[in-house]
Amino acid sequence: MELNMGEIERRKNAALTAIKNVLSTKEDKYGVTLFVSHHLAEIEKHYWQANLGSTSPEPEQVLDILVLQSHWGDENSDGMDCLDFTLPGNITNYLLSVSFDAAGDVAEITMES
Repeated sequence: MELNMGEIERRKNAALTAIKNVLSTKEDKYGVTLFVSHHLAEIEKHYWQANLGSTSPEPEQVLDILVLQSHWGDENSDGMDCLDFTLPGNITNYLLSVSFDAAGDVAEITMES
């Protein structure tokens, strides 16, 4: 199923909200919290200063600068589509991948490389 720009934007907003809502919760086993903690530990302070105005940002601030890298799905996915988010500036190979079910609701958030 090919999504129109309005639906992609709706899903993007839903995905970013879901990402922020799951941070540091028991529902987030190996996704958002790991993504944030890994990048806060590994990325140089000058990156954070340039992008967030702080050398030691809060986890929520890291999520505020996520950018949509790609949208994908296929005709064999039973309506499942994914949006992949990452940090700006080509600083990492890691993604937060948000999967949607056939109804267009967030189904899963995982960290991918």
